[in-house]
Amino acid sequence: MEEKIIKTEYSDTMQKSFIDYAMSVIVSRALPDVRDGLKPVQRRTLYDMHELGIRYDRPYRKSARIVGDTMGKYHPHGDSSIYEALVVLTQDFKKGIPLIDGHGNFGNIEGDGAAAMRYTEARLQKITQDAILADLDKDVVDFSPNFDETEKEPDVLPCRFPNLLVNGSEGIAVGMATSIPPHNLGEVIDAMKAYMLNENITTKELMKYIKGPDFPTGGIVCNKDELLNIYETGVGKIKLRGTVEVEKAKGGRLNLVISEIPYTMIGANIGKFLQDVAALYEQKKAPEIVDISNQSSKEGIRIVIELKKDTDVENFKNLLYRKTRLEDTFGVNMIAISDGRPETMGLKSIIAKNVAFQYEINTRKYNTLLNKELEKREIQEGLIRACNIIDLIIEILRGSKDRTMVKNCLTNGVTEGINFRSKESKLMASQLNFTEKQANAILEMRLYKLIGLEIEALMKEHKETTANIYRYEDILERRDSMAQVIMQDLDAIKKEYSRKRITRIENAEEAVYEEKKIEEMDIMFIMDKFGYCKTIDMNTYERNKETVHTDFKYVIKCKNTGRMCIFTNTGQLYTIKVIDIPFGKLRDKGMPIDNISNYSSSTEDIITITSQSELNLYRMLFVTKQSMCKVVSGSEFDVTKRAVAATKLNEGDEIVSIVILNVQQNMILQSKEGYFLRFDIGEIPEKKKNAIGVRGMKMNENDYIENVYYIQNGTEHIIKYKNKKIELNKLKPGRRDTKGTKVRI
Repeated sequence: MEEKIIKTEYSDTMQKSFIDYAMSVIVSRALPDVRDGLKPVQRRTLYDMHELGIRYDRPYRKSARIVGDTMGKYHPHGDSSIYEALVVLTQDFKKGIPLIDGHGNFGNIEGDGAAAMRYTEARLQKITQDAILADLDKDVVDFSPNFDETEKEPDVLPCRFPNLLVNGSEGIAVGMATSIPPHNLGEVIDAMKAYMLNENITTKELMKYIKGPDFPTGGIVCNKDELLNIYETGVGKIKLRGTVEVEKAKGGRLNLVISEIPYTMIGANIGKFLQDVAALYEQKKAPEIVDISNQSSKEGIRIVIELKKDTDVENFKNLLYRKTRLEDTFGVNMIAISDGRPETMGLKSIIAKNVAFQYEINTRKYNTLLNKELEKREIQEGLIRACNIIDLIIEILRGSKDRTMVKNCLTNGVTEGINFRSKESKLMASQLNFTEKQANAILEMRLYKLIGLEIEALMKEHKETTANIYRYEDILERRDSMAQVIMQDLDAIKKEYSRKRITRIENAEEAVYEEKKIEEMDIMFIMDKFGYCKTIDMNTYERNKETVHTDFKYVIKCKNTGRMCIFTNTGQLYTIKVIDIPFGKLRDKGMPIDNISNYSSSTEDIITITSQSELNLYRMLFVTKQSMCKVVSGSEFDVTKRAVAATKLNEGDEIVSIVILNVQQNMILQSKEGYFLRFDIGEIPEKKKNAIGVRGMKMNENDYIENVYYIQNGTEHIIKYKNKKIELNKLKPGRRDTKGTKVRI
């Protein structure tokens, strides 16, 4: 076959391919459908369980069987994604109403993972079978071929309530993400009915029914007034708090008991919360704490913080709200697939889409039922008529040679070839006009159907069929009748499956924590060459002064109420509150400085560290790789931000040296090519921190400043440069912005 080369613009091909990939991820994997609130992997898992017959009233089946069957038939994206979806659908602390009944270890609220799929079992929940998968046999939704076109799968499940709101959803696609909080089933159904009665209802009026999110972990939504805007736009932030109670303990102490946590804290964040509370005690921000313990069990969350006598409980609670995840925000971004496209929807829009979907599936359902009843009535009427002329039917059967001849006579009145006893019988037979279905039913009818009671039952059944047809036609022709049917279904679901709201909605006051004034004292900041830092008291330092200066790279005296300043080669200044630095014993390991500041050791290097109080007393000298120098007043670095620019740099330049000017008189710049220039620091002008500075040394094109040395007049200073000793104080003094002296090796 001859090759066909297509010439195209590379960027156009990449753009088209990426858009195709993005839409595939958005529509086919990451985002839920607004109609059933399910992602494709969840929908396929539930449908596969339905097909396997793993109902709520039947035995559990191995999760591995479910996962394998789903992957083989419908979802060829790996078993881990299917099992993770199955696990989440079983967890009552993540879903308002779990859709799968799990048997075995399916993880817990504290973040422990589920057991392997070969150890766990599952089956459908009753609500899933009754309200999500019911009526699939009545042509209520469209089916599409699976990935290899060997099976059919539903495009959407016929969910009879707004599952997107009830169970919420979270997913990250390409260029967008969805985050929808769970809501109370009863409230959502009431709001849906209110919309059906008045399609012009406002979001504010809908919120008379849906007060706000109802998280399975309980807790408190404390920004009630902001919910209206969130539900109108589909975007916003919900502020959550845990539920805290005060219990009296022995000895007059108080226990703070956390019985409900914010939804965002589930998983590993519970452990993080305990660590944060312990850190508050270690940093002496919460000296009231006596002990903290996690007493949570199957009965629910119970985290106990034991406090000292006479503790200001309200102030301590506010400390927890401000400094830990006991108060957190849930980012709302209500994006779902609607008509095959991602769309950000408000509360009313989601309910409207679900109501339209209910009308659609019920229309299809009752059309299917109506057609079945019409077919049934046709056959019943044929059988009733046949019973009335049963003698003629028997005569036709006895006088015919084959089934075809009988059927032709029954449907078209063809009597040729049939032996009749009389001309009257033949005349009556020629007038028969049964339908084909009626003729088949007559031919298949058994003799016992001619018993009187059986004929009465047939007549009764025909009457019921006629009544059903009338009812179905009324439902299909009158929107009010259809609405009544939908509302009855919703009421039945609410009655059987709804529960009381557990999340409270209120307008809570901002948590205001009054920090106790710390008694100011001198301490020592120390950091080793690996970047682990801590602070120690002055007595410990004085007793171990020699060891401290030997083992640690930075040893700086500071105030416990002050800040430490980190200057880096990229020209950044990072500040850390001294109180945030671990205070401990000399042999304690300390904490990496990366963990308590915005500084990152992977992208930049520390040039110097000093205390902010010392900066305020002196000036700072900056020298860069391109030999730009300047003096800056230390008061310019009296900042409270965690990260600011300490200086301005040329492109490709970086800082080589930063020193505090207290006793230094002369400086020596040494270049990579071996040029040394000694001059008085006084030649460098004082500039603002956002200035580039002046050139300190003329250099060749590819040369750069490698080292900077500082000496005092009359002080001997010897360095080793390429195995040669150089006495810096004997170098010939020069002027700034000259080339300096080349050292010969």
